[in-house]
Amino acid sequence: MADKSKTKEPKMILEREYIVPLRREWLKVPKYKRATKAVKALKEFMVKNMKVYDRDLRRIKIDQVLNNELRFRGMRKPPTSIKVKAIKFDNETVRVELIDIPDHVKFARLREERLKSKIEKKVKEEKPKEIEDKEKAAEAKDKEEASKDETLKIAKEQAKEQKHTIKPQNSVEKSFQSKKSQKGR
Repeated sequence: MADKSKTKEPKMILEREYIVPLRREWLKVPKYKRATKAVKALKEFMVKNMKVYDRDLRRIKIDQVLNNELRFRGMRKPPTSIKVKAIKFDNETVRVELIDIPDHVKFARLREERLKSKIEKKVKEEKPKEIEDKEKAAEAKDKEEASKDETLKIAKEQAKEQKHTIKPQNSVEKSFQSKKSQKGR
């Protein structure tokens, strides 16, 4: 098992912006396959222009926002061209992102960030409360244990006092008590 801390994050080698023409490619396939062909055309364009070794399409990673934008109008009507930013890393992978992010996506991201920050604030506020609660619980447990110990000590002292004060009156009771103690063993 390799630790994630040991693996190095790939370094950026190249960053470019492109306007990718998609219409030529998706017109070659039936209407119901157009959006998937647009994604393939985008990957092929990136492989060619970013000089990926062996033209391996699996090395092209498309951003989720870009993928959603390609399929936004449905499978039958993808955009004719799209403006993207391509970043090539030293491990030969290329990450493709959308340059002009739509407003509704920007607002959704901002909303998610606000929710995350609120949750983090609540967690930070709850941690000191939990610590205080734990300390109070520990103090209560210590008090209970101390009170139990004290009651046990008092009970032992009382038992000793009773043991020393009460003495069997005759030898018959002594022999009876000794036989009981032997049976219990």
